[in-house]
Amino acid sequence: MKITRRAGLLAVTSGLVAVTALTLPAANAAPTATATPEAAAAVATSLGTAATAGSYYDAASKTTVVNVTSARAADAVRAAGATPRTVRFSSAVLDKAGEAARSADIAGSAWSVDPLTNKLAVSVDSRVTTAQLAKLTKATASYGDAVSINRVAGKFSKLLSGGDAIYTSQWRCSVGFNVHNGNTYYFLTAGHCTEGYPAWTTSSGTSIGPTTGNSFPNNDYGIVRYDNASIAHPGAVGSQDIASAGNAYVGEPVKRRGSTTGIHSGSVTGLNATVNYGGGDIVYGMIKTNVCAEPGDSGGSLYNGSIAVGLTSGGSGNCSSGGTTFFQPVTEALSAYGVSVY
Repeated sequence: MKITRRAGLLAVTSGLVAVTALTLPAANAAPTATATPEAAAAVATSLGTAATAGSYYDAASKTTVVNVTSARAADAVRAAGATPRTVRFSSAVLDKAGEAARSADIAGSAWSVDPLTNKLAVSVDSRVTTAQLAKLTKATASYGDAVSINRVAGKFSKLLSGGDAIYTSQWRCSVGFNVHNGNTYYFLTAGHCTEGYPAWTTSSGTSIGPTTGNSFPNNDYGIVRYDNASIAHPGAVGSQDIASAGNAYVGEPVKRRGSTTGIHSGSVTGLNATVNYGGGDIVYGMIKTNVCAEPGDSGGSLYNGSIAVGLTSGGSGNCSSGGTTFFQPVTEALSAYGVSVY
């Protein structure tokens, strides 16, 4: 695979353009009602970073869990209808550990808070040298076992490939979601796809329209306008109708669809992830998942049933051996451009 500075999971979701683990104390007794993941996250935010350490959905018990560091916080969580779980490290500590990881400035590294293990989970890819790993370890050493560092197979990259999808003159990408503002229609895709504001065509060379917005690096989203009325733009991902957009939560079951590998399933494993792709390309606030992806899938859809969740940014591994993939939250892109799914 040839990786370039632009390379990402660049390709179009076919059908859219038809066109060492910490042992934690036992959880407190579960409440009689279970708060939604969104409500649990809101409670955690209201309590502050010193009293909580993230939240997640436990599919086995079908409960939403909020990590807490005090009895008072546990009472507030229980009153809100979620399950409190006492942990050792607060979000404030883990956020500072993340700042330390960022200070190392190592291409091929990524990190996010893992609420299940109550750690800052740092991953490094195959390009990170022994010396660089030592630098990263030293930068985070003062946080002890609040930080977990592990290697992953392959390289974190924004994967680019040729194939049947939407094209610029140099690369292809995947459509994320078709969106609109009144009677004007667009599609969202990855920002590393829309760098330079290129025009787009179908695989047969039929014109689609121009890039009208781009945000990369820091974010990873872009928007393209449909100027060709002959190209259909249904508000679905394949056969799945998309009716709304939502924020991801840890433990959420999701599917990803891209033009190279089709549909693959998995779950959200982290939020607010930072990924250093190298060459100055760093993105923040990403959704971390265990869903696989390959070259050509960039910009493709991450969704949970009829809910739009994210746009494929990049990652490591493949769909034979598995991998880690990061996604741009779609709600941020919708808000930035004033558009809606339909």
